Amino acid sequence: MRQRHRAVNTNSNISEEEQIKHSKSVFFSSEKRIFGICLAIRIVNALLIQTYFNPDEHWQTLEVAHRIVFGYGHLTWEWKKGIRSYLHPMLFALLYKILAFLHLDTPVFMIKAPRLLQSLFSAVGDLYLYKFSHVLFGDHVAKWALFSQLANWFMFFCFNRTFSNSLETVLTLVGLYYWPTLRVSSSKFPSVSRKLGLALAALACAIRPTSAITWLYVGLLELIFARDRLKFIFLEAAPVGVLVLGLTCLLDRLMYGSWVLVPLNFLKFNFLSSGGDYYGTHKWHWYFTQGFTVMVFTFLPFSIAGIIKSKHWKLSGLIAWVLGLYSVLGHKEFRFVLPVLPIALMFSGYSLAVMEKADYLDNKRKGSLNTCSKWLSKTRFAIFFLLVTNIPMALYMSLVHQRGTEDVMNYLSKEALNEKVKSILFLMPCHATPYYSALHRNLPMRFLDCSPREEKRILDESDRFMKDPVAFTSEITKNGSLPSHVVLFGSEEILLRDLLKSYSFREIRRFFHAHFKVDRDLQASVVVYALTSE
Repeated sequence: MRQRHRAVNTNSNISEEEQIKHSKSVFFSSEKRIFGICLAIRIVNALLIQTYFNPDEHWQTLEVAHRIVFGYGHLTWEWKKGIRSYLHPMLFALLYKILAFLHLDTPVFMIKAPRLLQSLFSAVGDLYLYKFSHVLFGDHVAKWALFSQLANWFMFFCFNRTFSNSLETVLTLVGLYYWPTLRVSSSKFPSVSRKLGLALAALACAIRPTSAITWLYVGLLELIFARDRLKFIFLEAAPVGVLVLGLTCLLDRLMYGSWVLVPLNFLKFNFLSSGGDYYGTHKWHWYFTQGFTVMVFTFLPFSIAGIIKSKHWKLSGLIAWVLGLYSVLGHKEFRFVLPVLPIALMFSGYSLAVMEKADYLDNKRKGSLNTCSKWLSKTRFAIFFLLVTNIPMALYMSLVHQRGTEDVMNYLSKEALNEKVKSILFLMPCHATPYYSALHRNLPMRFLDCSPREEKRILDESDRFMKDPVAFTSEITKNGSLPSHVVLFGSEEILLRDLLKSYSFREIRRFFHAHFKVDRDLQASVVVYALTSE
């Protein structure tokens, strides 16, 4: 069994003696066992995710990786403007290359394998959340922090998806573990650890430039509390940053065919020109009143209590810093603040550990220490409450809500494998389904474009279609050959039914999609029409 790190206790209410009494569990006997448990849970988690959340999961990662390996796949406008790095898609390109070499690039493997690979990364993130909690608060808190992470509905729903935000979250957790300034006794931590933390921070920023928001805060703390500031800046931060940036630029130079400085282009588009606002904006307080609170969900009161009880203001300040700076940006999404969700759940674990310790002492005073009374009322109720609120939410969002757009591509990929599909037209808002990475057949396909316009008054194809589906469809069918299949949402299918029938299309499949609307009218189903005569 590996030797554990010495626990750093920041609250005298949880004594070392009590931590030892409560930490004797076979599940936490070694880091290998913890990782194995987390990996098993995340694999099941990956297989249970069957819904569509955000286009970037497919269009900014898997679609790019598919194009690298198989020679076809759509590159969105972001890749033409050079605001995305190839570093993250290359991980999945390697996976696709292995599948192709083993002749396993079948519909099932092409759809399931990427999330299974992400489950490996997610398990690493889970392990390092446990290790980070352990060095900060001790083993007893670490167990409850891991429980909070595994039980939280949003982590279940989002962490195993192939977003760059998911890998950014993993790198953030590992990097924070190796960063000494967040620990109580940072002077006892070797400098090599800080260099590793810097390397992980630089890698996170290379994959997701906005990760600099997180690491700017940590770097400022280092400048404030460290004694060797000049060494940190000139002998550690600068060389590591230049090395990672240089290697990333070389990779992008190879893939783009010209020199592209992705972080600069990303900064210009998202911060200096507010380009992200094209895809919608929220009020400044959205993360505090809706976004992050929904992500934390019923763990919120426990997280707040943990922040207050632990008094670890450096770490809780990181949450406030990230939410505050992201609130300045107009365009907001849940996944943008995913890297600090585990930190909030760590504080929830602290609160649960304090609660269990209080129950233990109360039970001890009453002279009842048998197994049946190990967990008394408050702890047992808290665990029941958290599980009964998060598990149904996690399963509903992962298995039911917005699954039609995934199901339709699974269906079409199998039909294309049997040569029953010749071409596809998607009459729905742009990027509403996976694309070539799911179909895995080089067939003509068309979706409605929604690239940002320099002239804001000019509507893109997606907006024109949603404004008048019949007129737009009539226009594009007159100007080109008819596809063999048309995919659209049920809400538009009602309006286009007669027009499609007039062109000899008939409905062949209908997939359930959602019970309630998200940002548009209710898209209850996804419908597939096929051309019956040509």
